[in-house]
Amino acid sequence: MTTVALHSSAGKWVMVTTILASAMAFIDGTALNVVLPALQQSLKASAAELFWVLNAYMLMLASLILIGGSLGDRLGRKKVFMAGIFVFILGSTACGFAGSATMLIVFRMIQGIGGALMIPGSLSLITSSINENERGKAIGTWSAVTTLVTMGGPVLGGALADAGLWRYIFFINVPIGIVALVFLAWKVNESRETEGDQRLDFPGAVLTAAGLALLTFGFLRMPSLGFGNPQVYGTIAGGILLLVIFMVVENKSRHPMLPVRLFKNLTFTGTNLLTFFLYAGLGAGMLFLSLDMVQVQGYSQLQSGLTFLPFTVLMILIARFAGSMADKYGPRLFLVAGPCIAGVGLLLLSFVKQTRGAEAYWTTFFPGIVGLGLGMSFTVAPLTATVMGSVSDHLSGTASGVNNAVTRIAGVFANAIFGALAVLFFSGAVQREIRVLPLNASQKEAVVAQTVNLGNATVPADIDSIHHHMIRKVYKDGFITAYGRIMQLSAGLAFLGGLMGFLFIRKPPAKE
Repeated sequence: MTTVALHSSAGKWVMVTTILASAMAFIDGTALNVVLPALQQSLKASAAELFWVLNAYMLMLASLILIGGSLGDRLGRKKVFMAGIFVFILGSTACGFAGSATMLIVFRMIQGIGGALMIPGSLSLITSSINENERGKAIGTWSAVTTLVTMGGPVLGGALADAGLWRYIFFINVPIGIVALVFLAWKVNESRETEGDQRLDFPGAVLTAAGLALLTFGFLRMPSLGFGNPQVYGTIAGGILLLVIFMVVENKSRHPMLPVRLFKNLTFTGTNLLTFFLYAGLGAGMLFLSLDMVQVQGYSQLQSGLTFLPFTVLMILIARFAGSMADKYGPRLFLVAGPCIAGVGLLLLSFVKQTRGAEAYWTTFFPGIVGLGLGMSFTVAPLTATVMGSVSDHLSGTASGVNNAVTRIAGVFANAIFGALAVLFFSGAVQREIRVLPLNASQKEAVVAQTVNLGNATVPADIDSIHHHMIRKVYKDGFITAYGRIMQLSAGLAFLGGLMGFLFIRKPPAKE
């Protein structure tokens, strides 16, 4: 298959279209978090419905993303990419017109189907279209630009929510998607593979979709139900069982959707393990950092968003450069040092205690955020390029689907497991602190019961005014203790990612 130079006209159009479509999905996700209060009030949504507005999309995306990548390899990457954009536009339009929370949840699932076809297609199209010696630079460019526009999502969401226009978070996807479709149709050539058996693997598709769906559903329900609930451990166990069966079926299939031999390639396996550990640490770290800033340290939502600007700036300045250097010198140094630097950043953030609010940012959170941003900037482009470069071009969509699925599962897994751990840490810290307070048993029980709300824990109504302030301080101190431990565990996961880079990334292996 013919590839093109990154700076050529064809190469530039590939980059423009993939960035546009990816940005559409990423902006939608970050902006939606900001407009949730306005959305909840407008649709009179319950807390449970709000949970599924957020996670119905993630459930479908994680379940089908491997299928989306595989379909692109078999049917044509441009074709499947365009189909994904079209479905995402339809889902976005329907979301914008949704008259109830239930309908919005259904339409978010349609968005997830579109995203599963679209997201692996962007990287697969870059990998199969751009010259091999420029792919790291191309992926670095994609990472930098999509990061820039993604960080604008919360600002856009806040502005639209304040104006009472939360529905435009969905409507804005329509013109972006249409422009991307027009450019793809006119300016980008189809990327199609003719090697190997191109028949679709229907048993594999059903097994992987069902397995990933059960696994994701179980992790999503864990924070609210606890691991001991049959709905949680039953679906997680069922998901793991189906994925094991999937691997057995694929190993025997004549036309597997996911050739099991890919995992014999230590680079492919190692980079996906690195992805899982690093993105699990990043996801949990970013979540609890935001909770600590807003719920405990007194930052506004806008101030909290602005504190991540150093992260964004570093991604813009370094990601493309890191991709170019990895093309030239190899990715190993970046994939060992990058996660470890990110781990140091998370570790620095774990030491931040009670601050004086946003005015203390530069001496408290700033150094850790810079470390986290540097580490991720050195890692993202070389990691993605190494995953995609470890397989033959005709499997680039499958490789992208696997890596994207690992990223999504890592995020859901981290939020579920670390959310449960945070409640345990918080509850333990609060119980230790209230032992010495002159409260009766029922009052202490009510105080501890509030720890499931983490930073939103409120002093029970039957606590007298004399002890009200003391309980608030106990909650603050307890949450900061839990936050510190979660950030340290997140740092440990990032260091584990660096270890995967050290163990598995060697000289470029023969492609599978």
